[in-house]
Amino acid sequence: MNKSYPNTRMRRNRSAKFVRNLVRETSFSVNDLIYPVFILPGKNKQEPIKSMPGKKRYSVDMLLPIIGKLHKKGLNAIALFPVIGKEKKSKDAKEAFNPRGLVQSAVKKIKKEYPNLGIITDIALDPFTLSGHDGIVDSKGYVLNDKTVKVLTKQALSHAEAGADIVAPSDMMDGRILAIRDVFEKNKFHNTKILSYAAKYASNFYGPFRDAVDSSKNLNDSSKETYQMDFANITEASLEINLDINEGADMVIIKPGLPYLDIVAKIKNKFSIPIFSYHVSGEYSMIKSAALKGCIDEKSSVLEAMYCFKRAGCNAVLTYYTPEIIKWLDGNK
Repeated sequence: MNKSYPNTRMRRNRSAKFVRNLVRETSFSVNDLIYPVFILPGKNKQEPIKSMPGKKRYSVDMLLPIIGKLHKKGLNAIALFPVIGKEKKSKDAKEAFNPRGLVQSAVKKIKKEYPNLGIITDIALDPFTLSGHDGIVDSKGYVLNDKTVKVLTKQALSHAEAGADIVAPSDMMDGRILAIRDVFEKNKFHNTKILSYAAKYASNFYGPFRDAVDSSKNLNDSSKETYQMDFANITEASLEINLDINEGADMVIIKPGLPYLDIVAKIKNKFSIPIFSYHVSGEYSMIKSAALKGCIDEKSSVLEAMYCFKRAGCNAVLTYYTPEIIKWLDGNK
């Protein structure tokens, strides 16, 4: 045997924790987290989400102390998703741009309490429509693109006026980024950022979310495949993202998360724009269910998933596991 065998031993840099920490290629911290939360109208309310064990919907007064504690521990941003009562759902989704609506009021209250906490608001009509779709539908149930965009711009402007830092169009309508950017510029909201759901796939992993915002019953058997992307496609994502960048998006999001990290890596290598990903409700529920049954270790599995997001190229991750991750990271100090 050659005396120098083996000349390179890869295990040398794995032999102790200190050296593993020194050579680690990917970092992950509380700065990479965005906490998606579901808000209810009224006061002193909290409701468990059956399809998302351990997660709840909250009225804003109940949510404030929860996010306040997380903010003190370093949380930079939250994403708001409203649960709208049936009486306020309509064909034209007019409640979406009500200046005194649930989201608009919540933004004002949270900003008053925590002015340095970033607030991201969802720009889409599914919580507000009778159909459960992300836009205005015709008599055949087809989502009308241009008519929807007009409502989305009103919704986005009302959120900006309320104080939202970032609006996040998740509707996948064509041309909505340009329309929203034009409205923001005309109304001097030059610094209100647009986080575009530029590559949102028609995924089967959204089920628990639709339960959480109470839109699944409205959808019935209809699908969102006429506007969300085909999960079999990859090059199409590049076109979608290029269009949104040119229309004025400040950052983009790829959704769902873990099963779509190949898309994240491809986009990261092609475009110089911040990329977020969404560890969606179905992904959360799968990990949580497996952990509750003792099939996997929850903490280790979730933290591994977060590193996978970062390794693929994500700048930040929206995850329902945010409170738990912050607790785990805090305990590791």
